[in-house]
Amino acid sequence: MVPRKEEQIYLLSNKDLSITYDDDKDTATASSALQSFYKKNRLMTISLILLLLLGLLLIIDYKEDVFVGTGPYKLRECQEGDDFWDAYEFYNGEDSLGSAGYNIYVGKNEAVDLGLVSSVIRNKSSPLIRMESSVNPLNTSAPRRSVRLEGKKRYDSGLFLLSLKHMPTGCGVWPAFWLTDEPVWPKHGEIDILEGINTQSTAKTALHTREMCSMYSHIPDYAKTGSWDWATGIPDRWTGVPDFETKKEADDCWASSAHQWYNQGCVAVSESNSSLGKSMNDNDGGVYALEWDPANGYIKSWVFRREGFPSNLKDAMATASDKKRIIPDPNTWGLPYAYFAIGPETGCSADHFHNMRIVFNLAFCGAVAGNRFAKDCPTLAKQYDQNGDSWQACNAYLRSNPKQLKEEAYWLIEGVYIYQRELELVKGKSNTTNSS
Repeated sequence: MVPRKEEQIYLLSNKDLSITYDDDKDTATASSALQSFYKKNRLMTISLILLLLLGLLLIIDYKEDVFVGTGPYKLRECQEGDDFWDAYEFYNGEDSLGSAGYNIYVGKNEAVDLGLVSSVIRNKSSPLIRMESSVNPLNTSAPRRSVRLEGKKRYDSGLFLLSLKHMPTGCGVWPAFWLTDEPVWPKHGEIDILEGINTQSTAKTALHTREMCSMYSHIPDYAKTGSWDWATGIPDRWTGVPDFETKKEADDCWASSAHQWYNQGCVAVSESNSSLGKSMNDNDGGVYALEWDPANGYIKSWVFRREGFPSNLKDAMATASDKKRIIPDPNTWGLPYAYFAIGPETGCSADHFHNMRIVFNLAFCGAVAGNRFAKDCPTLAKQYDQNGDSWQACNAYLRSNPKQLKEEAYWLIEGVYIYQRELELVKGKSNTTNSS
């Protein structure tokens, strides 16, 4: 039976439901039956929703027994002497577009032929590792030939120690010892353990990540001895006029944070203004240490001058190549100058840092040292002036092949030591990871 067009079903309330039929124009009231059906289905719907929510909660908060790196440290790599080179591959090619250094990295054979890598024997100890740069022998006005080493192993955590006698320093010089998964940067993060820029003398540790990794309000002052770097002079996004009225702590690790310089990252600064560059070299170098510990929720870094080593750290490095080793214990080293909070209940989930390898490189000028050349080295910038362009003045200085680059711009490394915590069974650990 086909109903007329004007016939309708009204759902006025839970107490009023009527249906009009076609053939006899009588109204059949089905309020009670349909109200019962409606209530029954409503209860079924609510029950299904509650069951789905409960299932989702069980999935999210599912707990299982897992192995977590929370035990004592165990040595994974001891990079000393001639064995040092076995841990790395030589990158061959131009610097990345983001860095744009005025240098070409060369392969191992060419580096050996040019004398850019060598071993230095001192006092019958393990050979020290030397890395440096040179002019292009075929074209002295071309970018310098230099070295970039990339570690063969990948890490998701660890204690990384760099003991050195001398680091590259000077105007136009930009060395770094860092961790990265560069092909997918910044997805898996970047940690700069040591980065020298021109003549700077204060150590810094910087993190560069994808979005949603902020240290703001998550780091108590008593957890570290250093401070945050600052962001100021950021150009207004509409007018382009630099804003020097606003000054902000650089505590957002996101490379594209709106209120910091592009790729500034979150930058922790040592309280010592003689913890990098020439001041360290003049005192026979020192040790840079980074503890990346997602299981315990932090990344920390220290810098120690040669005369100020903690005894535990000194003994750990001295016995790293022995069968009976001293285990490093950062809890005995004093407060770090840098502390970054990662993991649950922080502003940066631990998965921002993953699958990274060590990189050593020696770059020149470029996006950082070049842009800062006029500020850090004003006399040379004036001497090699290129119409007021700081970057090009830096390049012009390099092309002059100053003797300072041979005398000061080189690495002299005692060793790199990498430890990871022993795995311990944690019962009923949640499989969730909180992020803010």
